[in-house]
Amino acid sequence: MDLTVIAYVIYLLISVALTVWVARTLSRNGRVFLEDVLHGNEKLADAVNHLLVVGFYLVNLGFVALYLNGHGTVEDARGIFEALSTKLGVVLLVLGAMHLGNVYVLNRIRRRGVMEREQVPPVGPQGWVTPSTGA
Repeated sequence: MDLTVIAYVIYLLISVALTVWVARTLSRNGRVFLEDVLHGNEKLADAVNHLLVVGFYLVNLGFVALYLNGHGTVEDARGIFEALSTKLGVVLLVLGAMHLGNVYVLNRIRRRGVMEREQVPPVGPQGWVTPSTGA
């Protein structure tokens, strides 16, 4: 069997496994964060969480598939490791960038919600002060 094909198979197995692991981890641990962002609406948090996971899979697995194409043939075991380290390193960087992008956007949404909650006074007005004439 061609060593290039072996490198492709190993790359796909590791990349898909990493993508699934990261997606599950983000989904499981991000649900609480989404509930806070969405003011305790559990059904909406679950729906948004599911949509984010689907989008995460589509983008990352699409990138993994597009990045599969190599620009050369692998000649020996050293070539397999070099090709895999380059490809997997880029996949890990893309996964990290996607994660940071999601966290950034959700944090902005959360901050906006916190600011809106702080604008409403906790206690209504209890009386009025008449302005002085200053004479």
